[in-house]
Amino acid sequence: MSRAVTVVLVDAAGRPLGALPPFEVPDPWWQQVASIVDGARRRHGVDVAVLRLLDADRPHPPGGHVRYLAQLIGAPAGPGAAGGVPLEPATVDRAPHPLRQPWAQVGGPARSVAWAVDELRRLGRPVTAVAQQRTWNLSAIWRLDTPEGPAWLKQLPTFAPHEPTVLTWLTTRSPLRARPVDQGVGVGADLPGDANSLSTEEGIEAGPVVLAVGEEGRVLLEDVPGEDLYGAGEGVRAGVAAAHHRVQLRSVGAVDRLVAAGVPDLRGVGLGAWVRERLAGHDVTVAARLLDGLDKRLRRLRDCGLPDTLVHGDLHPGNVRGDDARRVVIDWADAFVGHPGFDILRLTEGLDAPAAARVVDAWADRWRADAPGCDPRRAVDLLRPVAPLRLAAVYAMFLAGIEPSEHPYHVHDVPAALAQAAELAQAADTA
Repeated sequence: MSRAVTVVLVDAAGRPLGALPPFEVPDPWWQQVASIVDGARRRHGVDVAVLRLLDADRPHPPGGHVRYLAQLIGAPAGPGAAGGVPLEPATVDRAPHPLRQPWAQVGGPARSVAWAVDELRRLGRPVTAVAQQRTWNLSAIWRLDTPEGPAWLKQLPTFAPHEPTVLTWLTTRSPLRARPVDQGVGVGADLPGDANSLSTEEGIEAGPVVLAVGEEGRVLLEDVPGEDLYGAGEGVRAGVAAAHHRVQLRSVGAVDRLVAAGVPDLRGVGLGAWVRERLAGHDVTVAARLLDGLDKRLRRLRDCGLPDTLVHGDLHPGNVRGDDARRVVIDWADAFVGHPGFDILRLTEGLDAPAAARVVDAWADRWRADAPGCDPRRAVDLLRPVAPLRLAAVYAMFLAGIEPSEHPYHVHDVPAALAQAAELAQAADTA
């Protein structure tokens, strides 16, 4: 599957110039823009910075014909032309929107890249090339090449700014560094070092190295060579689960400090209030019974005896990146403080039932050893329908925080997640 794209250009003052002739790009996912930037340069000889999605000919990704707004880099050759390329007439709503992210505004990409270039220069790493990779409502990403290897600039939305806090805690000896647990459970009393070092015995690190943190959600990250491990099998996932368990153990004693530093607090029945608040205004009829009993279910979950911890929030294999020598858990933007069972459920999605059961059994054995008296299997059973219910609330939070033109990214996710939650709750009730 591919995409057809139309790139509507504006100048440095935000004045519409017209649209480049439509062209095809090989990747179907709307937020991926590297191929758009490359296509504009190769096909039409112009350099652009993609700002945001304008509209599409289908209600949701992937594929289709998609229009983007992009800022022309360099002065236009004349009215109705860019770099000598005739432009087609195009209309653009130039009105500002209060939910528009900084990188989606004219001049926004240039300001972010300039900050990253300055930070890398300060670190003795002059930038030799910059390549825009992604832009959508949840992030903007650029690769910056240096003689010492690439670095990555990621910019986060105003409604989810806490990833740098989590990464700093995971990978440095900061004031928020994890320390031995002292919460009435037998976990991690004498674990040395920082949280990142705990996971290296499985060859999996807890997060990429933070090089700098700036304003407007900017974070500069060290490169992680390799590939994202989408489709990884049982063995890789079992290794991720074992490494992640050690990070979660170490975070038990730091949850209050993480929450104080801005990491979302979804502990206990507080999760229920958080879910209901974000789903207000959405049709939740399909999951009404689950929502009505949610607080009772969360109290039963608490009685299973597992401690609250740092939760990745989206721990699928695609968020593990690396090669045979090194693997790193990436993309902690959905992290929160809450129940550790959320991550094992996400990690085992897509495995066949026997393989998933083996990974969950090993996870449960680790928690029984480190938190004596807990009941991890019962906790997972109780949490299974809550996981997609939380995701429905996350998608609703995204919709509430983005401008309407970008709603197609998530608008269908809310009812789909609610339906899955209801189905899992019904299956558990009839088992």
